[in-house]
Amino acid sequence: MSPISIEQFFQTELKIATITGAEPIPNSNKLLKLIVDLGNESRVLVAGIARQYSTEELVGKQIVVVTNLEPAKLMGVESQGMVLAGSVEGTPVLLHPGERVPSGTSVK
Repeated sequence: MSPISIEQFFQTELKIATITGAEPIPNSNKLLKLIVDLGNESRVLVAGIARQYSTEELVGKQIVVVTNLEPAKLMGVESQGMVLAGSVEGTPVLLHPGERVPSGTSVK
């Protein structure tokens, strides 16, 4: 990948979100529909984490999301952001704060 400027990086809006709901997406074995609280609003996100995380263990978990992406439709569900995860040998590992913070907290 080509390097980007610091100005380009700062165009990405990263926030802490709290997952308030999670459900499988029909006809997909890896996608989950997540409802997240961003402090001042709730959003729907689609994430390819169903093989690693159960819906029950996700509710209440805090994650890092990109909030200023254009919406994308995945398997018929509009995703209004992107969940950030590390990739260990192709397996997603969710990024989260080291301690609980208010939903909507900016990541810098």
